[in-house]
Amino acid sequence: MKKKFKSFYLLASSVIISILHLPFAFAKSASGSKLFFTPPSDSAAKNAVDSMQFMPVMKSAYDSLHLNLRGLSLQAYEYAKMGFDKLLLEGKLVNDSIISIIDFSLPSNKKRMFVIDLKNYKVLHNTLVAHGKNTGTEWASSFSNQHSSHKSSPGFYLTRETYQGKHGLSLRLEGLETGINDHAYERGIVVHGADYVSESLANARGFIGRSHGCPAVPDQLSRPIINTIKEGTCLFIYHPSYVDKSVVLN
Repeated sequence: MKKKFKSFYLLASSVIISILHLPFAFAKSASGSKLFFTPPSDSAAKNAVDSMQFMPVMKSAYDSLHLNLRGLSLQAYEYAKMGFDKLLLEGKLVNDSIISIIDFSLPSNKKRMFVIDLKNYKVLHNTLVAHGKNTGTEWASSFSNQHSSHKSSPGFYLTRETYQGKHGLSLRLEGLETGINDHAYERGIVVHGADYVSESLANARGFIGRSHGCPAVPDQLSRPIINTIKEGTCLFIYHPSYVDKSVVLN
C-alpha cells in the first residue's frame, strides 16, 4: 500500500511541477528568449558585422538628387545645409523641409536657384535668378548691405510675408546675418518676377538682366516659387568670398 501511495505521490508531483513550469516555457517562446539571454557566439557576432557592411548608406539630398549635374556646387550645398540645421536648431525657421539655395559662384546665364524639399528628396524649382546691377554683369562679384547700393547681399535669409507690388506678387526677405544682409528687409530686397530674367536674354547676350539687389526670377515662375517658399523657409545666397565673414556659419 505504501509503495502504491509513493508511486502516486511521485506521479502527482511530476505533473504539478510540469504545470508550474508551463508559463515560463511559453514566456520564453513568446518573448524571443528575452527572459534568458544567451550571448552570441563569436561566429554569430562576426556574421552580424559582415551583414552590416552590405547595408545601404544613406545618401544626402545632394547625391540623391544629382545636384552636381544640375550645376549646384557641393560647397554651396554643404554650407546651406550647415546653416539650415543651425537655424532650425535655434528655432528661427518655421518650415523644416524647404530650403532655397542661390549659387552666385555660377554666372547669371545658368540656372543657379534651387528650391529643394530636403525631407522628400525633391527639387521643386531650378531656375535663373538675377543679382544686383552693381554686383556684376555676368558674374556676381561685389556685394553690399547698404541702402541704394543696387547690390546683392549674400548669406542666410528667412522668407517673410507676400505683398502685391509693381512686379506683382512679391516676397519679403529678412536677412539673418548682422553686417552682411540684415538691412535687406528695410532695403526692400524681395523675391519677385521680372521679364529681364529669361533664357532668351541669356542665350542672346550671355547674361540676364539685373535688379536693384533683389533675387528676381522669371515672371512665369515667380508665383509658384513664392507660394512654395513664403512664410518661414530658409533662403541662402552663396558666394565663396562671403563664407569667412558669415555670422551663421562661424
